[in-house]
Amino acid sequence: MQDLWRLSAAEMASLIRSKKVSAREAATAALARLDAVNPKINAVVDHRPEDVLAQASAIDAAIARGEDTGPLGGVPVTVKVNIDQEGFATTNGLKLQRDTIAKSNSPVIDNLHKAGAVILGRTNCPAFSYRWFTTNLIHGDTKNPRDPSITPGGSSGGAGAAVAAGIGHIAHGTDIAGSIRYPAYACGVHGLRPTLGRIAAFNAALPDRPIGPQISAVSGPLARTIGDIRIALAAMSAKDYRDPWWVPAPLEGPAMPKRVAMCLNPDGLDPVPEVRAAVADAGKRLERAGWIVEEIANTPPLREPADLQTKLWLGDGYEAQLEAAEREGDPGALTCLRGNRAKVHPFDLSKALTRRATLTREWLAFFENYAVLLMPVSGELPFPDQLDRKDEASFARVWHAQLPQIAIPFMGLPGLTVSTGLVGRIPVGVQLVSGRYREDLCLAAGEAVEAGGTPAAAIDPAG
Repeated sequence: MQDLWRLSAAEMASLIRSKKVSAREAATAALARLDAVNPKINAVVDHRPEDVLAQASAIDAAIARGEDTGPLGGVPVTVKVNIDQEGFATTNGLKLQRDTIAKSNSPVIDNLHKAGAVILGRTNCPAFSYRWFTTNLIHGDTKNPRDPSITPGGSSGGAGAAVAAGIGHIAHGTDIAGSIRYPAYACGVHGLRPTLGRIAAFNAALPDRPIGPQISAVSGPLARTIGDIRIALAAMSAKDYRDPWWVPAPLEGPAMPKRVAMCLNPDGLDPVPEVRAAVADAGKRLERAGWIVEEIANTPPLREPADLQTKLWLGDGYEAQLEAAEREGDPGALTCLRGNRAKVHPFDLSKALTRRATLTREWLAFFENYAVLLMPVSGELPFPDQLDRKDEASFARVWHAQLPQIAIPFMGLPGLTVSTGLVGRIPVGVQLVSGRYREDLCLAAGEAVEAGGTPAAAIDPAG
């Protein structure tokens, strides 16, 4: 069987479970694909082929014993270089952390292993995972396989580029302000930022930056099909006591009317015509699939939550973050911090948390009337690479366009990027948002949008 790397995770798992393909064959094909295309895009920055094959052989041995290897049994996946994987450096894109070797796995890694996944390699991110562009001084630049002139997104840019190019069937990412949703958008795949508390995550190697209610960082999957996002979410969301913010919420919530609020221009975003057209087209796909789509003039507030989320992210410990960035010397990280100084410093945590409660109530009331909100991922098509470092106007342009991504995490809501097609060879997509722990509604709507268009497929990197 040729081109195993092209298959969905669901298809691959089925073939391995039925013994039509061995896990070792799947791993060998994944490693060959990595060798063939990763030099062009630099998505995977650390991997050990012998370990990958050993993981796969263990899956094959378990299948031979008649054991259930899990929903991802034998499926090659990638993980982001900012989470702990035993024996690997948790660099987070930093020279400063090149020797920060994890002594144990993050719960995300352990839960992927429990689901039978084979960890293929570790994917690139910008320094400190700060930016919507993926470059750093330790691992170098990641290129977008669709078009090397545009950003692969960030901070999970390596994850988006890898899964788009067929390096692994699912990619793990993390998202504070769009770091899963934007790489999915930029690379033409799908990506889910789950509800805060859905997926357990903890880094013993880097305990100084908590994953919890202050910065609202969560782990989640990127994949080429919504079905694979669904499988990965179930695998990643298993219980782990190490994360005190993990919540035992069911993956399927109560039935709701299939009612969608569609907003083309949320809170003064003023998207470009191609983005408006993508959202309108997704609304038509949902209508054809039997959803009631109601266009609304505006959403609950986004601009204030986006400003407050930026304060929680960068303002909490700003001086320490700036000092670390100066020691690292990374130009992109310094641009991010210095460009936001007036916005985030000084920082009033109590005020931010008080406003979060009020704004979250407003959003939860909104989702009493609608199952899903359909809106842009970004106000623009994927940016030219490194646009935020060009000048002050470009920096402001980037941060304005990303309003829908930055705001949603402040309320702890789930957000799903669904790739809807291409403008030339530039990807475009939409964002689906729902109430807390209602990823199931996002996924149901996402499957309808996906089914109404051309499915995403693994591609060879563009020249």
